[in-house]
Amino acid sequence: MSSNAFMEFLRPHRTVPVTPWTATSKWDLGFTRVLILWVGLFIFGLGDAFVIQSNIGNAPWSVLAQGISRNLDITMGWSTFGVSALVLLGWIPLREKPGFGTISNIVIIALAIELGVTHIPMQDNYFIGILYALLGIAMVGAASALYITCGLGPGPRDGLMTGLHFKTGVRVGRVRLAIESTACGLGWLLGGTIGLGTLLFALLIGQSVAIALGVVSRVTGK
Repeated sequence: MSSNAFMEFLRPHRTVPVTPWTATSKWDLGFTRVLILWVGLFIFGLGDAFVIQSNIGNAPWSVLAQGISRNLDITMGWSTFGVSALVLLGWIPLREKPGFGTISNIVIIALAIELGVTHIPMQDNYFIGILYALLGIAMVGAASALYITCGLGPGPRDGLMTGLHFKTGVRVGRVRLAIESTACGLGWLLGGTIGLGTLLFALLIGQSVAIALGVVSRVTGK
């Protein structure tokens, strides 16, 4: 493959492509679709764990989960699970309805983060920490493209974002910024780690997801 063809292959996709595994409803289950969903969510959690173990700053929601875990003396997995469950409760006044993917998101990402932070070594070398963070961001981007294209319902945080957007009329980007800034700030006050990894995640995750969606679109021919 030429360099131009390779760059075209990696060109970001601006919309969510329809794939052979895209569901027709949030509870349209099938073996292949559920498998892709679960694999995507598991890779997402492992990617988040790489960012956590980089030791140079967490993704915004992991800053909050880490702050809570340190104050309550619980593991990152359980803290992530608890945060996701609480966010899901916030859907009730917004009249958002979860799907199979929403419930799977809460359980599998927490499990994958727990396994990741248990078995991936915490980095003391700053340079290797940067590589960890970049690898984690790439994994989260690829994983997001997999589970989003399943169409089985948004994750708790995404549902909160869209619910607030429709309820208030505020632009999605501003709602997302407000939610993630609040989570990150609260987590930092509770002792969660912020740093270069947090900045890299904020700057690169959108492009990472867009590139991954572009790859999925080209691979599936959609």
